[in-house]
Amino acid sequence: MSVARATYLEERCKSALNRVANGGPLPYAWTINPYRGCAHNCHYCFARAYHSYLDLGIGEDFARRIVVKTNIGPVLRRELSSERWAGDPVAMGTATDPYQPCEGRYRLTREVLLALSEFRTPLSMLTKSTLLVRDIELISQLARGPGATVAMSIGSLDDSIRRLIEPGTPPARSRLEVLGRCSRAGVGTGVLIAPILPYLTDSEGQLNKVVEACAAAGAEHVTGVVLHIRPGIRAHFWPWLQQAAPSVYARYISLYAGRSHAPRAYRATIAERLSRACAMVGLAGRPERLMPQPRAGAGTQLTLAV
Repeated sequence: MSVARATYLEERCKSALNRVANGGPLPYAWTINPYRGCAHNCHYCFARAYHSYLDLGIGEDFARRIVVKTNIGPVLRRELSSERWAGDPVAMGTATDPYQPCEGRYRLTREVLLALSEFRTPLSMLTKSTLLVRDIELISQLARGPGATVAMSIGSLDDSIRRLIEPGTPPARSRLEVLGRCSRAGVGTGVLIAPILPYLTDSEGQLNKVVEACAAAGAEHVTGVVLHIRPGIRAHFWPWLQQAAPSVYARYISLYAGRSHAPRAYRATIAERLSRACAMVGLAGRPERLMPQPRAGAGTQLTLAV
């Protein structure tokens, strides 16, 4: 399944730094998103709901009508130069991917990285894209200075599953190759195994293979997140799942039963499987949250887990 050609809606933003509401439950306060919408077209993505705030659809519009914040570089520099800016860590990739295909044309993520380097601001990056390879040298410089880490999001090594659920993304093994290059460049690395899809990618054998591949790529830690089905995406996700994977549709309806999260007992089972897989390869696992943390001599560590 391919992604239709996208239309880019260029706009001028008033602010580049997004403050997490009330500090939120997550231990970082700021995010940066150069784009809204994402050509990766991950059918489970919670950020689809944000498109409705723009009077755009959460289905095809999310992957085909991409908002581009063309002036984000100068706006960010203005904000970082303010006397009120304390140099707090920022996170990228928490909503839509900063390295989706249009980054090759607009280069806004690179502008952001240059500004963060100039103003010595720590960064945590999450992506599914191999385009990050373009900026490894810059990210490595950040890692040696104020601090930077990279995490790749990988749900499965099965390419047929990838083409079904996130058709605009590169293969998982290609992402791991880029992550390995980051590791060899001295950048702290991790993998977000997400989403773990009940009855599709959650078996012990499947998770073992992913964890083994992460360890071989040089990841310092892995984290797993079981699929969330948030209210804002249900109108897209349920009809898509019924058509794309009818053999498991009824089981999903039963498992989630109107909830956003799978039952605690199911999530505990997955956590145990991941813990065993990590122990077999000597890899660190993490609790379920996004958590940039300073670490001695390096920078901010992005922790994402089940």
